[in-house]
Amino acid sequence: MRINKCFYSRKAVEVAKDVLGKYLIVGNKAGKIIETEAYVGPQDRASHAFGMKLTQRNKAEYLAGGHVYIYLVYGMYWQMNITTGKKGYPECFLIRAIDAGEDIKLTNGPGKVCRYLGLDKSFYGEDVANSKRIWLETNKSKLSLLSTARVGIDYAGPYWSKRKLRFLIKDYKKYLAA
Repeated sequence: MRINKCFYSRKAVEVAKDVLGKYLIVGNKAGKIIETEAYVGPQDRASHAFGMKLTQRNKAEYLAGGHVYIYLVYGMYWQMNITTGKKGYPECFLIRAIDAGEDIKLTNGPGKVCRYLGLDKSFYGEDVANSKRIWLETNKSKLSLLSTARVGIDYAGPYWSKRKLRFLIKDYKKYLAA
């Protein structure tokens, strides 16, 4: 069953944890979400909206919970976040990895997830609660979760780079970035 809009209206940390084990559906492809990272608003130095910065690139971050914020990294890798919380307050979570039932090395990083699912700029701002192209579905399995520091954000300083805002399903730890 498709996840409704209310699910995304909560804080980024809550949603980033609760989305683990749910399924991301894009067209005829799908994968179980196994790793996420939370970006907790304008005070978060790792967020593209740090200090309430608003640009053409990050304006989707300011949409109400449940919208796609996708951007290009290093000029070649798409990475997809989904917004959380209220309109006008930039919080989101990054989908870092999925299990699509194939070789996990195809989907064990945020750029790989987008490549595998065919996600690109055309999904920018899409509402996952109502879209016919991309959505999340529930899954009622019991999961054991881990929290760790986020990956690749040393530039945000020691406080923000060491906060345990990365969440993953424990059973997948050996397949994911340290």
